[in-house]
Amino acid sequence: QVQLVESGGGLVQAGGSLRLSCAVSGRILRTNAHAMGWFRQAPGTQRDMVATISAGGNTNYADSAKGRFTISRDDAERTLYLQMNNLKPEDTAVYYCRQYSSLRPTPSRADVWGQGTQVTVSS
Repeated sequence: QVQLVESGGGLVQAGGSLRLSCAVSGRILRTNAHAMGWFRQAPGTQRDMVATISAGGNTNYADSAKGRFTISRDDAERTLYLQMNNLKPEDTAVYYCRQYSSLRPTPSRADVWGQGTQVTVSS
């Protein structure tokens, strides 16, 4: 069974930076056979996509993340990253890692989620 563990969240002032990590563990034949993504959920809101990266490295960002966030993956280390710069108070949320069951970020019931890591940006 595959497990995803996020880390790197915390409290930061507006304008600051954080780097989130998502470590993949468990029974998986090829880490690079799966698209991955970062999502976030603020209290009282739905969980929204922040950024995705396909197995081939193609990236996609929410408008709110473009120019500030960078998603990347290190398949040798089985780790997904999200570099977040110029953070704003509206970025405050729980950030979740997602492993898609396919090469591209196509939602499926077989997708795996992490438990989330809290990011809080103070003004």
